[in-house]
Amino acid sequence: MGKTNFLLIISALVIILSCNHSQKTIVSGDTTFNKPHHKEVIYQVFTRLFGNTNTTNQPWGTIEENGVGKFNDFTIKALTEIKNLGVTHIWFTGVPHHDLITDYTSFEISNDDPDVVKGRAGSPYAVKDYYNVNPDLAVNVEQRLQEFEALIERTHSVGLKAIIDIVPNHVARNYKSISKPKGVQDFGEDDDTSVTYHVNNNFYYNPMEAFKVPEWENGYLPLGGEPHPLVDGEFWEYPAKWTGNGSRLSRPKMGDWYETVKVNYGISPEGRKDFDTLPEGFEHKNYRMHFDFWKDKTLPNSWIKFKEIALYWMDKGVDGFRFDMAEMVPVEFWSYMNSAIKMKNPEAFLLAEVYNPVLYRDYIHKGKMDYLYDKVQLYDTLKHVVQGYGKTDHIPPILENLKDIEHHMLHFLENHDEQRLASPEFAGNPEKGKPAMVVSATSSTAPTMIYFGQEVGEDGSEEMGFGDPSRTSIYDYTGVPAHQRWMNNGAFDGKTLTEDEKRLRDFYKRLLNFTVQSTALMGHYQDIHSFNRKHTEKYSDKLLSFVRWDKDEKLVIVSNFSDKIEYSFSLVLPNSFKKTWGLQQQTYKLSDQLYGHYNTDLRAEENRVFIPLKIKPLESFILKLEEDAGDEGI
Repeated sequence: MGKTNFLLIISALVIILSCNHSQKTIVSGDTTFNKPHHKEVIYQVFTRLFGNTNTTNQPWGTIEENGVGKFNDFTIKALTEIKNLGVTHIWFTGVPHHDLITDYTSFEISNDDPDVVKGRAGSPYAVKDYYNVNPDLAVNVEQRLQEFEALIERTHSVGLKAIIDIVPNHVARNYKSISKPKGVQDFGEDDDTSVTYHVNNNFYYNPMEAFKVPEWENGYLPLGGEPHPLVDGEFWEYPAKWTGNGSRLSRPKMGDWYETVKVNYGISPEGRKDFDTLPEGFEHKNYRMHFDFWKDKTLPNSWIKFKEIALYWMDKGVDGFRFDMAEMVPVEFWSYMNSAIKMKNPEAFLLAEVYNPVLYRDYIHKGKMDYLYDKVQLYDTLKHVVQGYGKTDHIPPILENLKDIEHHMLHFLENHDEQRLASPEFAGNPEKGKPAMVVSATSSTAPTMIYFGQEVGEDGSEEMGFGDPSRTSIYDYTGVPAHQRWMNNGAFDGKTLTEDEKRLRDFYKRLLNFTVQSTALMGHYQDIHSFNRKHTEKYSDKLLSFVRWDKDEKLVIVSNFSDKIEYSFSLVLPNSFKKTWGLQQQTYKLSDQLYGHYNTDLRAEENRVFIPLKIKPLESFILKLEEDAGDEGI
């Protein structure tokens, strides 16, 4: 959903503090979290777009004109190829039944009003029925839930784990579940709408005021101006509810999340918390103790509803969740929700959007989140470097600043909210993303995430209706051209990719497979970039270097972000590494783990340790120390 204004505010608050660059290793300070033994890689896929082979791409096109992908398009072959890319988890984006314009009334599904739907296919973050799936995704709409369950079974059969979205902060304006289990009540069903707020109301209200559709701006019209029986500039909602992004206006602005309504978690309009808070020091307790804490507490109704939703999907075989805009929901709710999830499945994968660095540690330790987006620090900084006006000097301080929670800060270069790497608005060339991808995937123990099509250079240039090019549309029916070439009409063999696209995918496959197998990448980290900036001639702010190691594997990682300059220099390691790595005064062989065609030496002398290097534009090396030394003396 549109988060640009929100992120601009948060980004303005972020100050990257200058940190000393002493020799420290990055370890997690959370003693209640069991870190996996190997790196995890998440493949985010926009479910309705993945299997679509239609190439029409008519702006505002219907499902018949532009086509749509189905659950069944994720064949064993497709899932196996995703697994073989070096992936451990797949995030199926847009699964819960959300508002859309396609007519499914023959299946007893009510039509949705284009005046409060973004695009023709609808926003995946305006959920209409949490107890069923998007009917667009099913071959047989009446069997849509069974088709989803079959997808989960196929996903597990190839060794992947499955994640779906839960959007706790807001629901569609017309939320109504026709699939809820017996005894479950809809959001708002029992609300007292005569008051603005009650602790057990699911929504906030403006009593005696009716909702009004926003005033459209910049020439926008629902469905691009196409006539539709429900497009009349009106949507009946009385009394008006507060909008998803927190706007209290009965007539929200077009820039607000007007298609959604905000869920009330027991926080009064004045900010009072009408629920118990966690005792001091409880951030150090494990999820079992958090679960026990909430057992005898009186809880706001919305808390219970969302917990039941999460457990419902776990019963369907889902292995984890990505929580949209988690920081807009109180951290105490997450303690309650996530501890209940972990009690059901201790290995559940819990990923959340939290963009304010001041809140990171609370949502990890108190809220029991496994992972948060490292967006406003690492992603934003890498983007600036890729675009040519940022310096790599800013990256080591970020890793230093986050070292106590480094494992929890998921790294990515693309997702559905962000611009495609290959788009002119980002890099204009997917090759420029290669060094950033190496840094993103290897600089910490945290999971790596890629967005489908990233690995073949998808540029998101299609202008499909709602929203702007540079991001593959999440609101309209569309085909995804480079990804479709990899799909090759359902063969999933990449044979119709261009040669450049094949090479790019090979790069991602080599890198990601190395990361999920490496033991050093779950071990220690040390910055050597800052040291070389001070002491190494010809070492530039377009380069970045660091070391990763454990008892079994020692790596030196170097990336060149310049797309024009080849650098030749001697990369220096602090002398302390002779003791840290048990180096003798001799020459050791280093072999590149990405492509295997670059070898060099690590030379440990009496007063220095260095590596002669020549690195081409946009090249990266993952250099592994061979335990068998080369020459005995230097």
